Amino acid sequence: MELAHLLVDTVLDKKGGDIILLDIRDKALFTDFFLICTGESGRQLQALADGIAEDAKKKATTLPWGVEGDAEGGWILMDYGDVIVHLFSPDKRTFYNLEELWGDAHVVLRMQ
Repeated sequence: MELAHLLVDTVLDKKGGDIILLDIRDKALFTDFFLICTGESGRQLQALADGIAEDAKKKATTLPWGVEGDAEGGWILMDYGDVIVHLFSPDKRTFYNLEELWGDAHVVLRMQ
């Protein structure tokens, strides 16, 4: 949970929008939390991803297990084991609609 909150703070610092932290521990075995947020441009998505990677390394001494997607494609996934971060452009977020897919998960935090 500490890493999840650290990464939420990073997203806030980088001006990520529509932030939601879902607790999916009782819904999935592969992770504990989904952190989902929106970046308004490819440049902002990359800044969010870079900030998350930097803060996770410096403040939590952890590296992602894997990173998928790219800023220009409108979606970046960063897997930190217990926390999976989903960074979306507005249109990709609407398309994938993870909040509805995981609609029965516990919402830990939501910031518009």
